[in-house]
Amino acid sequence: MDPPQPKFRTIQTRPDITSKYKIINRVGSGSYADVYRGHRLSDETTVALKEVHDQQSAFREIEALRILQGSRNVVVMHEFFCCEDEDVVIVLEFLRSDLVTVMKESDNGEMGIGKVKSLMMQILCGVDACHRNMILHRDLKPSNFLISDDGVLKLADFGQARILMEPGFDATEENPAPPYELDSSTTETLLRHSEAFPEPEDLNQTGYGGNQEHGTTNHEEYFRVLDELKTKSYMYDTDKDTIICDGNNSCLATCTTNDTDDEIWKDTFTYEADEGGNELGCLTSCIGSRWYKAPELLYGSTDYGLEVDLWSLGCIFSELLTLKPLFPGTSDIDQLSRIISVMGNLNEESWPDCSKLPDYTRISFSKVENPTGLETCLQDRSADEVSLVKKLLFYDPSKRATAMELLHDKYFNE
Repeated sequence: MDPPQPKFRTIQTRPDITSKYKIINRVGSGSYADVYRGHRLSDETTVALKEVHDQQSAFREIEALRILQGSRNVVVMHEFFCCEDEDVVIVLEFLRSDLVTVMKESDNGEMGIGKVKSLMMQILCGVDACHRNMILHRDLKPSNFLISDDGVLKLADFGQARILMEPGFDATEENPAPPYELDSSTTETLLRHSEAFPEPEDLNQTGYGGNQEHGTTNHEEYFRVLDELKTKSYMYDTDKDTIICDGNNSCLATCTTNDTDDEIWKDTFTYEADEGGNELGCLTSCIGSRWYKAPELLYGSTDYGLEVDLWSLGCIFSELLTLKPLFPGTSDIDQLSRIISVMGNLNEESWPDCSKLPDYTRISFSKVENPTGLETCLQDRSADEVSLVKKLLFYDPSKRATAMELLHDKYFNE
């Protein structure tokens, strides 16, 4: 499936945007979005303006960020612009760094234990905020965790997110679940490891609709525009195929200032041919970045839940501990092969329902007599660190530890 084409006018020629923001330069470009650094004219605040070429992706990101407003470890959305025959533009806080950069810049090829724990806990807080609100991110990877100048880690890029809801639940109701808050014990533990990333004096994270003097649309106008965008977003309750990245390209949410060459994106991404959703609202397996993709997705599942994010967390945590990707597959088959060589074959013993996966009988591997095991991949790490990763990397999704369960793990209380 071909990626969506940008609309005729660019962000620099739209008076609704240029009347409020000065566009400085483009900092990221991909098939589905372009990101610009800009200054808000009213107070010179640096922002990121994300020009999204796909209506469905734009709606999902806006709705997810609206629900998550006030969550400390989720990127802040200031406002968005939506008008007829134009790309949606989402205005976000500008964050210069990401988890990939932090790992690359680690001294002597390793990261201090206090810094690792602080990063892990902030990652868990961001993901737990999503999951408490039934938001499935579906593209967790190091480059989608941004880091502010104050050292606060924030989850970004919700263009592939899905809001899992019960029948009759209205995701745009005006009184959604209250903003995510940590319990006192988790907050205490997080602060104990915060020496690696000092606490900012004032984050001013009011989220969307927080500060009217900065030109944010009022409450009634917000819901009117959101309803209009929802109507225009075709097949809202279904999925389309999305481009699948091998590993860690720059996040197109706000941030990283390296320009991305179009040809690099074309070479790195894969385009799937079949339509990923249908009128029943099934999910698609064609999402996420391959290195962090759960086995059920690689086997074509369209009936999955929050657990796919948890598998991604396990891969990310392993990478934080070793500073190298755990399963750097070059294709979906190679990805499965790498997973199986470490964890053993996927069978009824490791996951009783695995035979129900759409491609289970179509993809087979020789029996792995002696899988290397996660302990070998993490051979220089402590038993508690290995245990933490293993709690996330089960074939059976129901056995994967939740983000909140891990926030209370003994590893973070030592």
